[in-house]
Amino acid sequence: MRKVFKNPELEAQFQKDGYVIIPFLSDEEVASLKERYFETLPNSGGLIGADDAGIKDQVTYDFTFIDKNIDYKRSVYDLITSRFAKHVDEYLDNYRPIIANFIRKKSKDGEVPLHQNWAFVDETKCTSVSIWCPLVDSNEANGTLQVVPGTHKKYGVNRGPMVPWELENIKHEIIDRFLVPMNVKAGQAVVLDDSLVHYSAINKTDDLRLAIQLILMPAEEKSIHYHMNPQKSTTSIDVLEVDVDFYMEFNPWKQPENVKVLRTIPFKSHNMTVKEFEKKIYGPKIDDEGYAPEIQPTFFEKLKAVFS
Repeated sequence: MRKVFKNPELEAQFQKDGYVIIPFLSDEEVASLKERYFETLPNSGGLIGADDAGIKDQVTYDFTFIDKNIDYKRSVYDLITSRFAKHVDEYLDNYRPIIANFIRKKSKDGEVPLHQNWAFVDETKCTSVSIWCPLVDSNEANGTLQVVPGTHKKYGVNRGPMVPWELENIKHEIIDRFLVPMNVKAGQAVVLDDSLVHYSAINKTDDLRLAIQLILMPAEEKSIHYHMNPQKSTTSIDVLEVDVDFYMEFNPWKQPENVKVLRTIPFKSHNMTVKEFEKKIYGPKIDDEGYAPEIQPTFFEKLKAVFS
């Protein structure tokens, strides 16, 4: 298994829980990045909305990744990656960035629904990570990151913006029962496996809730993107070969254009129960040696079992 951290103790904790908390930015770096955020904000073009693709969803937080101004997105990417580079190199084992975001939650708003990040690599071979670093002290009052420890590489293997998610129908039960809040100081970072189940609630305070997310992957790997076109098929997913520029110009609700399709894989939708979810937390990960996915019996196999 390809390691993530240079430090063996951090690696062991990460593999067990799916995340670690580390010291990351100095107070001076935090202050500088906050200042640069507000200096660059006038260049924002506003957020791409799902309504741009005819989908009635609402985004209630400012997220650089879905800004309409590509030049602004590139400037934010360059700013964050350059400032984070020495710290990334200190902790991670030869990782390169692919997406960078400022995330700002409005007062009394800004819930980020329960989710897993998209899959950016073949997760049976390696791991992509997000470094989530708040620029203000973060807690449950202002909508800090919350995670379900141990849920990495166990659900939604082929994750993409248009791929149905097997935990969709039990999101509220998971939020009510399983989350652990990341109450961290400004400049600390939570490094999480992108497949970890996580969430953040609304910012209940009157103050700014500003954080940075940097998504990274092993430097030697090609990045992939799982895309389903429901108008074409709901039983197959295209595996696309992508790069940093793809995400700069990307609208998550629209059909990607001029992208290499590596292969097409079968897909079967499944709505997981809370009981199944809880059982899988303690089960194997998809990159564990000897892992074999559970294959649900077909209707005819169930029928045969009844009458045999």
